[in-house]
Amino acid sequence: MKPHLVIADDEADICRLITFLLRSYDLAEARNGKRALELIRELPPDLVLLDVMMPEMTGLEVLDAVRRNPLTAAIPIILLSAKGQAAEIERGLQSGATRYLVKPFEPLALRTCVAEVLEEYHRQPVKE
Repeated sequence: MKPHLVIADDEADICRLITFLLRSYDLAEARNGKRALELIRELPPDLVLLDVMMPEMTGLEVLDAVRRNPLTAAIPIILLSAKGQAAEIERGLQSGATRYLVKPFEPLALRTCVAEVLEEYHRQPVKE
C-alpha cells in the first residue's frame, strides 16, 4: 500500500509541481489551511507537506491544531515556505514541523526529504 500524503499549498503551480514529483504516492490536495486540516482529520496521512502562508488558516495554525490532537500529533509535517530566514525556519521547527523546505526547492531535494521522513517515521517510501 502506498503512503498517503496531504499536500497543502494555495499556489496552483506549486501544487501541480509537487503532485507531479510525488505522483507515485497516494495524494490528497488542499488549497487552504482549513481544507488541509479537514483532510488530515478525515484520513490521517503518513506525511503532510504544508505551505506556511495560506488562506483561511496558516500552515503554522494547521500545524498547531495537528500537534494538539492526540490522533494526529505524531504525523510528520514538512513545512514549505518562501520565507527562508533563519528565524522563520527556527520558528517552524520549534512549532513542531519535522522538516522545513525553502521555496523554490530543488525537485530532487523534495523527493529525498519525503523519502527520508517516511523512512524515519517507519513508513515505507515508494521506490522509484
